[in-house]
Amino acid sequence: MKTLGFIGTGGMGGGMAANLIKAGYSLVVNDLRREVTRNLESQGAQFKESPRAVAEASELVLSMLPYNEAVKEVGLGKGGLQESATGARLWIDCSSIDKKTILGVSHEMEKKGWKILDASAGGVEEHAAAGTLSLWVSGPKELFDQHLPVFQAMGKKILHVGGLGNAKLVKNAIAMLGAIQHMGIAEIFNWLKRGGVSEETFHNVLRNSQNHSEAVERICQTLVSRQFKPRKSWMPKDVGFGLEMAKEMEIPVPFSALAYQLFSIAQASGLDGYEATGIAYHVYSLISGQQKPESRR
Repeated sequence: MKTLGFIGTGGMGGGMAANLIKAGYSLVVNDLRREVTRNLESQGAQFKESPRAVAEASELVLSMLPYNEAVKEVGLGKGGLQESATGARLWIDCSSIDKKTILGVSHEMEKKGWKILDASAGGVEEHAAAGTLSLWVSGPKELFDQHLPVFQAMGKKILHVGGLGNAKLVKNAIAMLGAIQHMGIAEIFNWLKRGGVSEETFHNVLRNSQNHSEAVERICQTLVSRQFKPRKSWMPKDVGFGLEMAKEMEIPVPFSALAYQLFSIAQASGLDGYEATGIAYHVYSLISGQQKPESRR
């Protein structure tokens, strides 16, 4: 089996990397926080001090990084992938960043003989750990086909979505749609509750309507139960990337912009310490006049 490199082994990356080990791949890893690689090392992964060292010890490199600048640094910075003298020349970046960044990094990396596949992951840490992520991959189709087993080790629903950068756009699009959906359902629940229709009742209505879906069911269950997971939601960041791209494209996206503003209200009010459903619930509790939103946690 191949030796793979994995850079960025936090909540999402750690689960993805662990599933590669379970699939039989040898792994070399790197993260700025050595403590988050310890679990993988206990499973047989080898730690390397830099992205360059990861590349030189592997046949291809994957990454799951939090920001645009982190991707630039891993690829083009001091000790970055582009400095490697031997080893991998394919980089599969799964980070939640914008299209402009991955295209710019790819342009520079190509000068050093690198090829890039751009991937995005749909799901949260639990899905990453379970190997049930949705993965959207863009870039050369032949490279996607050649390395499909790598993606299959990390996810269950895997799609090639066209040219390089499209996977980042798709991730932004999913976040934009999700933001609208979360805020919209929270708004309707809040409105109906004031009108005398309970959340449980309308949840049952939705279950028996054409509007029902897996995503709607998950949001409704969380709103009804108040089991809001405390975590940092990355949805506002991805929506922000989408809004920036829409501005450049001169395409109006008013619903996405309003949903983003509602997330901003939550952030400004200290109500953003939850996943997206919890944020939507708490921001609507705030703007509808509830100073202390009820909780069933």
